[in-house]
Amino acid sequence: MPKLRTVAVVAGSVLLVRRAMRRRIRTSPLWPMPALEEPVSGRPRSRALRVLVAAREEVAEGVVQLRLEGHELPRWEPGAHLDLVLPSGLVRQYSLCGDPEDDSSYTVATRLVPDGRGGSREVHEQIRAGMELEVRGPRNRFPLVEAESYVFVAGGIGITPVLPMLRALPDGVEWRLLYCGRDRASMPFLEDVEKLGRTGVPPLERSRAWGSVTVVEGPADLDGFLADVPEGAAVYCCGPEGLMAAVEERFPRVRLERFAPRASGGDAFEVELRRSGRTLSVPADSTVLAAVRAEFPNTLYSCEQGFCGTCQQRVLEGEVDHRDELLTDAERAGSMLICVSRARGDRLVLDM
Repeated sequence: MPKLRTVAVVAGSVLLVRRAMRRRIRTSPLWPMPALEEPVSGRPRSRALRVLVAAREEVAEGVVQLRLEGHELPRWEPGAHLDLVLPSGLVRQYSLCGDPEDDSSYTVATRLVPDGRGGSREVHEQIRAGMELEVRGPRNRFPLVEAESYVFVAGGIGITPVLPMLRALPDGVEWRLLYCGRDRASMPFLEDVEKLGRTGVPPLERSRAWGSVTVVEGPADLDGFLADVPEGAAVYCCGPEGLMAAVEERFPRVRLERFAPRASGGDAFEVELRRSGRTLSVPADSTVLAAVRAEFPNTLYSCEQGFCGTCQQRVLEGEVDHRDELLTDAERAGSMLICVSRARGDRLVLDM
């Protein structure tokens, strides 16, 4: 009799738990019940660090530089960028432009974009010396590779990842830089860059990397600059989207650093959310994230630019048009960032 009573109590408890879970799922279909042992969504891709804004300086018209101090900060290599978590909660990515050997501070710079999405305005108007901020990273999707020579094209604030590269080039290697901007006053680190240029140095005296700097105010002659890229040269470009597109058109093998997503446009398609049993339409001029959040507002996201990884979701079926700047090839084989990437076809199935 006691055994039957125990069995009845256990069975009743299991039934109550099942009913509670069904109610919870009905009210929030995206409540975490991951098919993966570790959910890939809603997880920061690197641990957060607290840093002190030790200095704030205007280094060009409309460009503010921040020196962020911390204790035993993770090392980085030229080309790396940092996620900066702003007081409002916005997350923005900025290239590191200081000394990679300095583990006590990071240096970043940002240009004010008056008609942007608000991140640069917040940095310029609210960030002051003495404040504490949260950062994540560093991460590097724009590494300096080994090459016989180097060609760099930078536009305005796009000089920030290039500057540490110039300082880190190996002894004896030849390089050249085209640095363009609206005018000299608006071009950050211009004097530093020009000092690094050395032209006409005899081969026997090349004790360090040597090269030339071409500064252009206004439109640049890309055809002329890229007409004779040496065989085996590594070509890098960072700057406004129009500049990067123009360089890529002339030299498809260029390495690019983007801090804005590629155009979100494309064909309309459907997304099935397998675990929640919903099928959503994604218009040609919108994103998977927007469609999902219209149904489930609590879906986690952050940067909306394909950099932070917060919105990463597992793909069960369909081919993805990956437009992010974060995932590795292995990660892209089974997941996507729904803030920028789209279907390469008319349907995707996600593990949501």
